[in-house]
Amino acid sequence: MALSWKHHTLVQALISRGPLKEREFHSIFTGVTGRNPGTVKKIFDKYLLEINKELSYVHFELKACRDQYDGQVCYGVVNNVSDDQSKLGTKYSVPQIAFFKGIIEAIAQDEAAQGCISGFDALNIRLENQISSEASSSQQQVPAAFKNFSMSQKEKTLDELVRDKWLCRTREGNIGLGIRSLLDLRSWFRNSDVPPCEVCNEAGVKAEVCPSEGCAVRIHNYCLKQLLSQRDDKRCSGCGKQWPLGKVTKAEAFEEAKNDEENETQATGPKSKRRRQQRSHEDSTENSASQAYLASTSGANARRVTRSTARLR
Repeated sequence: MALSWKHHTLVQALISRGPLKEREFHSIFTGVTGRNPGTVKKIFDKYLLEINKELSYVHFELKACRDQYDGQVCYGVVNNVSDDQSKLGTKYSVPQIAFFKGIIEAIAQDEAAQGCISGFDALNIRLENQISSEASSSQQQVPAAFKNFSMSQKEKTLDELVRDKWLCRTREGNIGLGIRSLLDLRSWFRNSDVPPCEVCNEAGVKAEVCPSEGCAVRIHNYCLKQLLSQRDDKRCSGCGKQWPLGKVTKAEAFEEAKNDEENETQATGPKSKRRRQQRSHEDSTENSASQAYLASTSGANARRVTRSTARLR
């Protein structure tokens, strides 16, 4: 089927603004369609399915994942192909890409799964380490652009990567992975043997690690809270020992689950007469609401993004 302007608006919002938190994306969906995703989840899912069916022809995909630093769900459009053509369109230079790769490797390969490195360590990433072993064996083969990449250039690149959501700054001021990296680099995490979360099977970049010697099991903090709210006993599947709760108490886990339920209730609203009235009213107001939203955004600057510019490689 041909996508409508509503589908196009949703895709363009994610491409031009970058990955969005679930609440932001739901708000845009409501503005475009006049419907609340909390009350019409099947319709929301149908929109995403239709979008992905068309995007698959150009190897794009609209995906959702959790931000491992705050546990919030985010949506973004990613490129499923990593080829030379897609690399040519990036706005980043070769030294900048090497700098970025050095940072994500340092973060992802941390056995403590802290999910971040200090700003000092980030700025002292050595670009020549990103050259193949054969090339690095000869100093003359290190590109001049790598050797001349100054500290001020690294600082500027770091700010750009944070602004573009490839990286993020934690509350403590450290450098972590941005939501765009968490969405776009899933295959890289698997190929780099980053241990997955025992619960959700996503890469455990920022996670709680089993302290038992020789045990590599990791669980995201938000996944651990969910487990604690559902069961009294939690033993590590790797070593069989009791999982250390640390700062995550059972009371906090129940409070987290309670907050999630309250947020869901606010999103979905009452399930009785009010919902039936709203559902019938939505059909009559959908067109007017969507037209108003289109008019309000028609003056915004749109940026055309091709497959090559949608992915940093």
